[in-house]
Amino acid sequence: MSDPALPEAAAPNFGPEAFLAETGVSRETLELLSAYVEMLKEWNALHNLVAESTMGEVWHRHILDSAQLEPLIPAEAWTLVDLGSGAGFPGLVLAIMRRDRLMVTLYEATKKKADFLAAVAEKLKLPVTVKNCRIEAEPQQYFDVVTARAFAPMDALLGYAHRFVGPTTICLLLKGGKLEEELTAAERHWKMSLERHPSKTHPLGIVLELHDLKPARPAPAKARTATRKRRKP
Repeated sequence: MSDPALPEAAAPNFGPEAFLAETGVSRETLELLSAYVEMLKEWNALHNLVAESTMGEVWHRHILDSAQLEPLIPAEAWTLVDLGSGAGFPGLVLAIMRRDRLMVTLYEATKKKADFLAAVAEKLKLPVTVKNCRIEAEPQQYFDVVTARAFAPMDALLGYAHRFVGPTTICLLLKGGKLEEELTAAERHWKMSLERHPSKTHPLGIVLELHDLKPARPAPAKARTATRKRRKP
């Protein structure tokens, strides 16, 4: 599940065919996801991109957990930004599933993970841009969809997300057992409309759908510099 502190619901027999039955993706999409998983296994053996203990359940714990966001993405959306992509969850999975309709930007500060994301995108010919930098250093830019999984507590996460939120942006966030506690802290600083969707991968997990994200208090206007008018002699 998306929250590292949340115990996982084991699904050791959940593989590609079970994923296909659960999601109804095309065979072409399944083949691309399978190629992604094979690359993850190869790279993970050398670079420890995700916990090795999770690889036996990769299709349930990582792929399905990410893929459950896809039905919530509006049909008209064409840009998506994923914050703290790690090994590509959920952003790279969604890029594969919506490869014909969605331009995806992945933010990942760790170079070895960013290199992996770029290698997968290149091999699978995906419409993906990888940003190996700190999000807070980036200029404001609007996307149709913002996603994140196990990236930061809600208050900090919404601060990052707000850089990419426009009037019609939807935020899809994979959260775990501490969601209500995190929301209580976040709502002191942020206003939003939200909807909770039960996770398909863990009974305590939540997919949080956010709209109309804005600071609770508007930033103070810059003081205007007073100019004195010269008196006519």
